[in-house]
Amino acid sequence: MTSPDRPVCTMKLWVVLGMALLWVELQNGTLPAPGPEHQPDPGRTMELRCKGNSIGWSYPPYLDTFNDSRLSIMQSDKYSQLILTTPSAADTGPYSCWVIICDGTECEMDHDRSYVSYIYFTDKDNLFVPSAFHFEIVYLHPDRPAVVPCRVTDPQAKVSLHREVPPEEITANGTQMTYDPSKGFVLQNPSPEQQGVFYCKAVTKGTPRSPPIPSGAPLVSLEVSPASVTGGDNVDVTCTMLGEPEGDVSFTWSYPGQDHRPVHIHTSWRLVHRGMSHTTRVSQSVLTVEDLETIDFGNYICKAKNQHGETSVMTNILSK
Repeated sequence: MTSPDRPVCTMKLWVVLGMALLWVELQNGTLPAPGPEHQPDPGRTMELRCKGNSIGWSYPPYLDTFNDSRLSIMQSDKYSQLILTTPSAADTGPYSCWVIICDGTECEMDHDRSYVSYIYFTDKDNLFVPSAFHFEIVYLHPDRPAVVPCRVTDPQAKVSLHREVPPEEITANGTQMTYDPSKGFVLQNPSPEQQGVFYCKAVTKGTPRSPPIPSGAPLVSLEVSPASVTGGDNVDVTCTMLGEPEGDVSFTWSYPGQDHRPVHIHTSWRLVHRGMSHTTRVSQSVLTVEDLETIDFGNYICKAKNQHGETSVMTNILSK
């Protein structure tokens, strides 16, 4: 129910191609806004308009993934209209439109008449853009940048990157690692030392937030020490699992010499406190093989299981 003395304000974002102009229209007037990004309130219907009689659109993949009925696109003779009702933090992302030019049956995007704006739907309860996935795997390539996707719904939030094991904050120095609120942490020249499990923490107006610990199948990593071995050496294969503080965990190993020689397996766990009542349980199983023989080289598989499911990881030990 709406009070009669409090008129409902609808917010519209209009994009006009050719002039590259973005503005917000409210009941009490029109307010200019910067084009590259905008920060309307979540929950209010958003309308984007793009001038032209044949227009293409792009918007956050989240809206396509779930075939969201809140999104509609209408084309008139003079402009195309994208309407998103009850937007939320998950709708944060880039919205773009462009003129489609056709030559007979062949059509393509007119790159000279295109426009993009990154729109933040700020939500005090969701500083991080919600994701359909519990965790992301980032592949590091030394010849190109890598992005740790810690996107936020408030561009003014202060975001930091933290390693789970060993627990430490990774500082963005503005050169080798930078932060972009629309992307996350960008690693310019990734190196093997940057491998591991990380989480992000955000602070806005004095309130720190961290993404919740995933309650799905366990997140598992495998590490061999030393990295290079030969016959007669000793080797440790460490299987590490991150999960909820109270969760029960079990490890199962498969390895080349399993039926022919003994190994030592040591299992332990500890709690890592991330602040603001966020705690992670770090469980480890260490398989030690002493005096390596020919039968010990090959694939080592660790299977970690919790109440939500199980995850298997594998590494290959070769003789140097």
